[in-house]
Amino acid sequence: MEEITKGLFALQDEEYRAFHSKLMPQISPERIIGVRTPKLRAYAREVAKMSCAKEFLEELPHFYYEENNLHGALLSLFYKDVEEYLFQVEKFLPYIDNWATCDMMAPKVFKKNLPLVYEKVKGWLKSGQTYTVRFGIVTLLGYFLDDAFLPEMLSLVAGVESEEYYVKMAVAWYFSIALVKQYDTAIGYFTNPVLEPWTHNKALQKATESLRIDRRTKEYLKSLKIK
Repeated sequence: MEEITKGLFALQDEEYRAFHSKLMPQISPERIIGVRTPKLRAYAREVAKMSCAKEFLEELPHFYYEENNLHGALLSLFYKDVEEYLFQVEKFLPYIDNWATCDMMAPKVFKKNLPLVYEKVKGWLKSGQTYTVRFGIVTLLGYFLDDAFLPEMLSLVAGVESEEYYVKMAVAWYFSIALVKQYDTAIGYFTNPVLEPWTHNKALQKATESLRIDRRTKEYLKSLKIK
């Protein structure tokens, strides 16, 4: 939608565009407008009031990176019923082509519907699509490492097979937070290594960078690095 895209360009920050382009080498710079996330989320609330907003959501694929981010933000604003949200997000997931769009989608509607979301996550992890798999892992990380945690979830993430960098990073990120929040269960995945070496070591590295892990435990985790 031309009107909506023009609104994004009105928020353009060239310095931020240059910086952010370096963080996403897989996205051509010409597809990045350069809109800071707080401004984009505020703009999404304006767009949600436009008559053409839902038409914008039907126009996939989008060209600009920020159009994808806007799409993700609008889904949370429009769809408060979890089944409607899941239907819409599953239409969108195949078009996500970068980690930032993937990771920004953290809908509040998931919190009250965790059993249904968990069943969906199992399917996403098996999809074979880089950012659909990553979205599944990030969803487990964001919603299922506290009271809703089940030990089997660690096994599900450990069982993800992918050579894609952004999937492997998500697995490492997940296990690093698991070592913070569910240490007694997660540590067994490192004392008896299950993850491939790069992911194993990256998870340990990220865990030892956490301020929520004490010094003694960090030293122990460092000793578990695969040489």
